[in-house]
Amino acid sequence: MIEIKDLQLLTALARHRHFAKAAEACNMSQPAFSMRIRSLEDKLGLPIVRRGNRFQGLTAEGQMIVDRARGILDGAKALDQEIAAARGDVTGTLVLGVVPTATSYAAQLINRLHQAHPRVLARIEVTTSLSIQQRLYDGTIDVGVTYSDSLGRDDISLLPLYDEAYVLLASEGMVADSGDEITWTEAAGLPLSLLEPQMQNRRILDRIFNELDLRPEVMSESTGFMAAIVMARAGSVATILPRALVDALGPLEGTRVLRLITPEPTRPICLASVERQTELTTIRALKDVIAADAS
Repeated sequence: MIEIKDLQLLTALARHRHFAKAAEACNMSQPAFSMRIRSLEDKLGLPIVRRGNRFQGLTAEGQMIVDRARGILDGAKALDQEIAAARGDVTGTLVLGVVPTATSYAAQLINRLHQAHPRVLARIEVTTSLSIQQRLYDGTIDVGVTYSDSLGRDDISLLPLYDEAYVLLASEGMVADSGDEITWTEAAGLPLSLLEPQMQNRRILDRIFNELDLRPEVMSESTGFMAAIVMARAGSVATILPRALVDALGPLEGTRVLRLITPEPTRPICLASVERQTELTTIRALKDVIAADAS
């Protein structure tokens, strides 16, 4: 009989596609991990892994087992949480995949969740919208805080959260002659620091600039906003940020925040989760907090 531990190891291998990385994720040595996988193959009488000098993927039989394993492991996790809930506790680990622009919102949301359910351990993993979609399906995150239009599968449940709007953050000296607003055309004429091109937020901004036939002066790129904010405070660049992030940070000495106009685009941010027969109690608790905020 296949044990739960076997399924956990096999799904880790499918996720990392590397024996050493999968073994590390499972807190095992690589030899012990490899031996356990080999033992599972011997027990089943089936090849699970295609081997060469390095991991070359799963066999068709191995992929079939992984597909079933994810549902079994999901059910086991839900059962553990349901048992705890029956005792009057909402407990367990809740893993959130969050796009960089929604990090501040997610942090505030988790703070409210912790106030309501202090025994829930929440882990925020900042990543791309594409990664969130993939990881929802392979079960390595429980929910995603991401762009609604980045998810295309019917078995994903979407809960609207807010509309992302954009502002310009710059040093007082750089925008001394501006009021409280600045056009995208004017912003394109400033030295800018933006996210890297593969990030969804950057693709959104690039699309806005392209639609306006603008070629902004991008001086630096990064995978997160911190570097751009530090540089903007120093006065070397300006940066374009989501309004929610600026509101969460509060006033930054020596800088000004200008609303971007002409146009004023927004993008919907949602809470995404895979539709399950039995929803995890931690996810239900998070949705209850969101509903309480909206009421």
